[in-house]
Amino acid sequence: MPYHWENTSDAEQRLRLWPHNSLPPRGAMAVVLAVFLFGLIPLLAVLGSVLLWGLLPFLLLTVAGLWLAFEANYRARSVHEVLTLSDTQAHLVRLAPRAPRQEWQCNRYWARPEIHPVGGPVPNYVTLAGEGRVVEIGAFLSEDERVSLYDDLVKRLRDPTVG
Repeated sequence: MPYHWENTSDAEQRLRLWPHNSLPPRGAMAVVLAVFLFGLIPLLAVLGSVLLWGLLPFLLLTVAGLWLAFEANYRARSVHEVLTLSDTQAHLVRLAPRAPRQEWQCNRYWARPEIHPVGGPVPNYVTLAGEGRVVEIGAFLSEDERVSLYDDLVKRLRDPTVG
């Protein structure tokens, strides 16, 4: 699960959420290297001719484009959220690249999780409502993970001793 609950003290719990990372950076570099090496195989036939210099830029553009795509993907997935539940407060912080820090806070008693099976930007969209605001949580999780997150939120918001 790309989220983790931890008890920071007897009176406080913290939930950390992050997007799933199926390909670590080392694996991405292996893919880029493999594409480059397999791209060199056809160039062996034209080694020593002027045609090599006509084909080589296309290989280099392909490798550079793949590398830039991986970098953009890693940057976009650097978003994470932290929900802190104390005895009296629920505090959510969302940190995303190229976006200001977003915070939401309300009395824990009035905070209520909601799940929207349809009608949200993603299936099983999970929100927290309280203090007159509704905020999303875990929109980057998979559909099953959002259902599990909703169940955890219901249990932990209603019973502070769970955990």
